[in-house]
Amino acid sequence: MKALVTGASSGIGKAIATELAKKKINLILVARRQAELDLIKRSLETSYGITVEIRIFDLSTEENCHALFETCKDDHLEIVVNNAGFGCVGLFENLELETELKMLRLNVISVHILTKLFVKSMEQGVILNVASMAGFIPTPNMAAYAASKAYVYNLSEAINYELKRTKKKVRVLSLCPGPVNTNFANVAGAKTGFIGMSAEKCAKIAVNGITRGRHIIIPGFGMKLTKFFLRFLPLRLILPVAFALQRKKDKISAK
Repeated sequence: MKALVTGASSGIGKAIATELAKKKINLILVARRQAELDLIKRSLETSYGITVEIRIFDLSTEENCHALFETCKDDHLEIVVNNAGFGCVGLFENLELETELKMLRLNVISVHILTKLFVKSMEQGVILNVASMAGFIPTPNMAAYAASKAYVYNLSEAINYELKRTKKKVRVLSLCPGPVNTNFANVAGAKTGFIGMSAEKCAKIAVNGITRGRHIIIPGFGMKLTKFFLRFLPLRLILPVAFALQRKKDKISAK
């Protein structure tokens, strides 16, 4: 068996790659940083006796998404993890437009392209798209990021239902973590106000969810409980709380 993991040089992507390696699944790891991927490759091959290939691509361009697919379309992948992405925190009017557009190209366009290409080419298997708890609600001070993850979540749910109805042996799952201890906050220009779950624990839950075919994977009981109660609360109550939490991150990062 072979799996593809994007955004594999750190954080959740690296941790998911490690969990898959523990199950003796050969890997294709994708990121922009060659040095980090080389170290991960050597570590996983030595520790778990698997084969690891690396691909250096910036997936924020459509051309690179298609180019990546061309390099592995004949590898008979059974697991594809679309993890590459980043966020930005701040008031919508203050954030740089080009930063937001690059985020949308990576978080939305690349996931859309790769999901499309692999759904069409895979005979069986699982595509795991990494969304976020932020994708369940509009999130002031993180408006574009939350919207991008809502797109990923809703796209994945709809495609998965289509595939079930057409009886194709491919599933499209969504991973929706809450705060996770990764480099996300630094890239987003913020500091989390919560003690996040470790990337390793999140990855273990994600890979277990892949094995069980769960269409929505929410790591942690607290986040599952949050998702449950969100359905009963009106937006007029949710939005002020979301705004206060995200502004706190923004203020911390500005110190």
